[in-house]
Amino acid sequence: MTRILPLLALAAFSLTGCVRTVGTIVTAPVKAASWGVDKATTSQSEADRNYGRKMRKEEEKRAREDRKRAREDEKRRNDSQG
Repeated sequence: MTRILPLLALAAFSLTGCVRTVGTIVTAPVKAASWGVDKATTSQSEADRNYGRKMRKEEEKRAREDRKRAREDEKRRNDSQG
């Protein structure tokens, strides 16, 4: 009986690595599938962020075009006066 106890402790200690490996192998397909679903779908917060970014870029583009148009109008006015 005194010999069995250390052997059981050794066996239990050596199996912890196996259990961990089995857990990794079992959960790997689930993690891969959830990663794929996450990449294929867009969350509401991501959609909101992307929409906000798109609107800011459009506003910046509109502002650049307005400034360019204003410069051209000013140049035309100056050319017509002189």
